[in-house]
Amino acid sequence: MSPWLIPLRFVADFALPPRCPGCGGVTGDDHQFCAECWGKLRFLAPPWCAGCNGPFAYDRGDDAFCARCLADLPDHAGIHAAVAYGEVARTVALRLKYGGRTALAETVGRQMARLMPADAALLIPVPLHRWRLWSRGFNQAALIAHALTIACDVPNDPLLLRRVRATPPLRGMGAKARARAVAGVFRVVDPHACLRDKTVVLIDDIYTSGATTDACVRVLLRAGAAKVSILCWARVLDDARDAR
Repeated sequence: MSPWLIPLRFVADFALPPRCPGCGGVTGDDHQFCAECWGKLRFLAPPWCAGCNGPFAYDRGDDAFCARCLADLPDHAGIHAAVAYGEVARTVALRLKYGGRTALAETVGRQMARLMPADAALLIPVPLHRWRLWSRGFNQAALIAHALTIACDVPNDPLLLRRVRATPPLRGMGAKARARAVAGVFRVVDPHACLRDKTVVLIDDIYTSGATTDACVRVLLRAGAAKVSILCWARVLDDARDAR
């Protein structure tokens, strides 16, 4: 920073000090959580399932699968979530999505960056339908993907995957009903897009049941992607799904 701007930065920080993304309390720097909110975040890391990255209570080995993946191996190459869904994670996601706090895309992107697959070649955000995009003004997943591109130097394409039909809210539906609701909803806009043999990372804010991301993954694989993994801010674990 130029020496001439330092006094202005001091005045700005005094008038508008950095705030905790979780509770709004004053913090020492932008995108920094206060100690209390930081302590409430459950960061996800190994040991976890080799198929879906669901956390294990103890280390079962690098090649261990959870019961769900053993019964039905997923099409995706893993679900990488920065944190488990909880009070603070939910607040941050809601402030980003509905509160217009678009700077929080960088906040969550900073925490997600540590889980970026080493072979990632392209980031694709889960798209919104055009009417939802028009009413909200932005796609939070696209903002996060942009922040990750800056942090990880992996390109993103927010237009390659399109949601061609609006869907009803999936909350309260069973697994089969969710799958039917998102069937045929997503489409790769350019059938000649250069996805062949690329490792694609699908970006979203919250991973709940997987119905939406599973539909996106299948479309991207059919379009030629070598593999598709999922990277998100927070993941609803089995013990928290009913409380959401």
